[in-house]
Amino acid sequence: MANFPQLDDNVGLWKLKDVNSAVMGGYWRQAGGHGSRGVFGGGTTGSDTNAMQFITIVTAGNTTDFGDLATARRAIAGLGNHTRTLFAGGVGLLNSIEYITTASTGNSADFGNLSAGAYGCTGLSNSTRGVFSLGYDENPGNTNVMDFITMASVGNVSDFGDTTSTTESRGGCSSPTRGLFGGGVGETNVIDFITIANTGNGTDFGDLTANKRAPAASSSSTRGVFSGGLTNPAKLSVIDFVTIASQGNAVNYGDLTVARTQPTGISNSIRAVTAGGNDGSRSDVIDFAIITNGGNATDFGNLVAATQQLAGGSQAHGGLNDGYQGTRNANLPYGNIVRFGGIGVGDIGMFNRGNRLQTVQISTLGNTTEFGDGTRGNLNGAGVSSNTRAIYSVPFNLDDDFDNFIDYVEFQSKGNTADFGNITVNRHNYGSCASHVRGVFMGGEVPAASNVMDYITIATIGNATDFGNLTVARGNTAGIGNNTRGLCIGGYASPAYSDVMDYITIASVGNATDFGNLLATKALSMDGTGGSSTTRGIIMGGYAGSAGNVIEYITFANTGNATDFGDMTSNRQNGGASGNGVRGLGAGGTTGSNVANIDFITIATTGNAQDFGDLEGVGTGINGTSNCHGGLQA
Repeated sequence: MANFPQLDDNVGLWKLKDVNSAVMGGYWRQAGGHGSRGVFGGGTTGSDTNAMQFITIVTAGNTTDFGDLATARRAIAGLGNHTRTLFAGGVGLLNSIEYITTASTGNSADFGNLSAGAYGCTGLSNSTRGVFSLGYDENPGNTNVMDFITMASVGNVSDFGDTTSTTESRGGCSSPTRGLFGGGVGETNVIDFITIANTGNGTDFGDLTANKRAPAASSSSTRGVFSGGLTNPAKLSVIDFVTIASQGNAVNYGDLTVARTQPTGISNSIRAVTAGGNDGSRSDVIDFAIITNGGNATDFGNLVAATQQLAGGSQAHGGLNDGYQGTRNANLPYGNIVRFGGIGVGDIGMFNRGNRLQTVQISTLGNTTEFGDGTRGNLNGAGVSSNTRAIYSVPFNLDDDFDNFIDYVEFQSKGNTADFGNITVNRHNYGSCASHVRGVFMGGEVPAASNVMDYITIATIGNATDFGNLTVARGNTAGIGNNTRGLCIGGYASPAYSDVMDYITIASVGNATDFGNLLATKALSMDGTGGSSTTRGIIMGGYAGSAGNVIEYITFANTGNATDFGDMTSNRQNGGASGNGVRGLGAGGTTGSNVANIDFITIATTGNAQDFGDLEGVGTGINGTSNCHGGLQA
């Protein structure tokens, strides 16, 4: 193992070999740090309990009271990310999910519901998504169903897929990309794996060292650890480990201090902690093992009360390890480099006017520069982008027919667009939003108003996939988004203009939910993907009988109506938007005659727009993108 500093932030000059050793060894800094908190909840102490208690994983000692769950429950699932810990299901076929803010103390709040009441369910998570293996449902009994949620929001689960077998009381652990479910009732040795960012069925990973039910599970970013369990009638002390990125059978790791079944596991990137369970009677034992080293567990402390069938979550388990993010530099013009290519990484705004691609440097002022050509004429489409690629739909080609084409171009080199694939339904006049992974196209006209939403994976090439439906069918919509939520804004469905704003969670699929309303009904037909930061979305101009100049904004984290921001330099509709998370640009459009003006605003403040420069020629039906919008910033 290379000798490198163990710092709260891994700054300075690093050899690539040392970085690789740190990441693969699970020692690269994680958000939350190695001294993060773990919280245990529920279980049975002779009767079902609603108690929650916490430890600081880097230390040793007994648990401290955290607060109470809303419902006393046992045989439950637990999972967490940097900020939240969630508990779900339980005996009595509970379907409720509760959450806490892990860094604080206090009682839980309602998050949403599982797809069915279940006990013996299991959870795992990365920094954004949590996945539940449901366990036992009264009808049909043991189940293979997996549900998922986006932890930053609240709401009910969506279907993820199915595990390879029907069982309950598994152990669940994860890396940032993969999740593993192992063991279960029926004393099985099966381990399944899933790719957390994608929905789909589980795949066989390999086998545990023994058939077992109800093991504890924990992980670093590279290793998954399964501890204890039951091989009827024997309680087990064995600790197994697997390398999460590969496939294969588990290897014996060491032993717990006490053999037991129905414990729970939590971890940071170094320690695997196993708590509670049943060793012939209920246990209050907490012990820990060093994930990278192997060997027998060491005493950590004790629970407040002897408890089995409890659950836990932590702030810095292996699924939350962000890995190597590049050398940080606090002296960059916009501050530290952030993940996904956000502020300080990119500054390119791009506008597609007809079949002409033009760019600007967003942090400066000036006119656009020619970039390349679209291989097809483009009118009234939409644009989405990552930090490397801009993608434009081509719904209304120069032949005046509705089309379903999608084209793309790379930001790093000037040139023409190339074919990407097709959207699911031929239509035009729709909005869009994007994260660093996905682009979503929302609504439109076919020629009647449409409620269709479809999505693409930006890094790949291929056809769009159905996402779900808007709350109200409409065309002439705009789209805005950050890295979690996307909104479809306003629109027109004959004979009326709309003030509706819907939202989706970009990483999931499903129908849109009502967000709130615009200040006035209007059609926008303007791509607003770039006109956002991580916190605010900006809506510029629009049309409701005549072109308008009003700028409105919303706060992504809160649902509610739009708020007045200021005014554009002129009335207009059907323009394009771009931005770098600090500045928002509104370009072109029409006031009855097409214009070339580009306006800019500072997203974090309110006030009237100012002149930025001009497009290379007047234009309407413009699509805007950037390599640094709010959907690309962590």
